Amino acid sequence: MALTRYRPALIAGLLAIPMATVHAQVFTVGEKSATADIATDFSPTHVALPQGKLTERGRRELIRNLEAEQGFAHRALPVSAGITLQANGQLTPGPAEYRKLIYTKGQSAAPGDRVIVTSLEFKGDRIILDFNGGPYAKHRFLRHIQINDNPVTPDTGEVATGSRITLVFEGGIPEISSPEVKALLQPLIDFGVKTSEQAYADTLPPALKEAIAAHEVLVGMNHRMVLAALGAPENKMREQQSGDPNGARYEEWIYGHVPQTIRFVRFVGDRVTMVEIAALGKPIEIHNTNEMGDFDPTPTREVAMGDKDTKGAEEGKQTAPPTLRLPGETAPADGPGKVQFPTKSSAAPIPPTPTADPSPGGDPGTSPGVGSSSIPGTSPGPNSGTSPRSNSKPPMR
Repeated sequence: MALTRYRPALIAGLLAIPMATVHAQVFTVGEKSATADIATDFSPTHVALPQGKLTERGRRELIRNLEAEQGFAHRALPVSAGITLQANGQLTPGPAEYRKLIYTKGQSAAPGDRVIVTSLEFKGDRIILDFNGGPYAKHRFLRHIQINDNPVTPDTGEVATGSRITLVFEGGIPEISSPEVKALLQPLIDFGVKTSEQAYADTLPPALKEAIAAHEVLVGMNHRMVLAALGAPENKMREQQSGDPNGARYEEWIYGHVPQTIRFVRFVGDRVTMVEIAALGKPIEIHNTNEMGDFDPTPTREVAMGDKDTKGAEEGKQTAPPTLRLPGETAPADGPGKVQFPTKSSAAPIPPTPTADPSPGGDPGTSPGVGSSSIPGTSPGPNSGTSPRSNSKPPMR
């Protein structure tokens, strides 16, 4: 009776114990706690910009020199397209909205992470740059369209993890170069990473390093040195010497266009053999003699034999083969280790194959002891010595 009277109180007490435990283990991370460590310090740049408007050639140069460029993030970048940077101006959104954007959209890159320029777009007074694929997945609208129950684009489940920065210029995009764009993005992205050509130039002698830094090509340079000095050429041409079809082929790299100075760099193999410089209003300069001095850019390697004794070779002695014997221990005269060469004597003739004598009364073509009597189920008869063919059944008709 007592348990029945206090049953509701006991059930309520038992339910309150786990509920109190669960409530004690639950905690909530708010926006302030999640974004407290995100730095939002910003300092505007001071880059001198040209006055002319961006031309089609300048646009192509920006795409060629900026796409696939790698840098490091100075601050956390959100998975969003809402970052706008005024050239030599302020960054929007502000610090509080910037942290909220990362909290709601997610983080694309942490400070110090490597980012890659994957897309460039020019619209009016702004340049739109996508990093690490951009904030939008590819075909995000077409994947929802079907024709005859077939999707236009399959849904691969791809999730966008990139970021987008919009660089805005007052009065339109000027005739800007890729280094100037990188300088304007310096508060967000650091592009001051050495390329492979720059790292290669640091390994060269001082004279060549100065020539590459001055963007000069010397006769005798290889392809990699020319790329470090002038970059990729605008045009390439392959021809034969003097038009002779049997002559040696050469490759000519062309830099610049009228009215700028044009450089013609001619390669034979991996070596510059001629440099022609055509400046406006000046005679053509032709350089066809070696300007590298004693430096040879061809990589050479010296291979030495591992078992070769240089001291013994100088004295004219033959180096002994490697052995497991102790120093001074001689090999036995009749011991193993010598190569046995075949003698000049004629080889012994091959003996004929032995044949067994036929048993008396049997078939000459059969072996002794193998007769019809040895076959189970048969008995010797007058035709026991005949061939098995004589006992064969007649063919069926």
